[in-house]
Amino acid sequence: MTLDEDVAAAVERLRRAEGLGLSEAVNRLVRAGLVPRRDARPFRQRTADLDVLIDVTNVGEVLDLLDDAS
Repeated sequence: MTLDEDVAAAVERLRRAEGLGLSEAVNRLVRAGLVPRRDARPFRQRTADLDVLIDVTNVGEVLDLLDDAS
């Protein structure tokens, strides 16, 4: 197995900090990566009232209005 430089550095940091062997450090990092992360807060879409002055539910009518305006 070949580790990318950033992964090897993370393994080495963990080995030094925890006094672990190579296999144990790699296993801990892999296990940590397998745990699904939960978002701190649920995603909420921001919305804004755009005060649309024309009904845009009928595309054909909107295109006719735009053609008439030009």
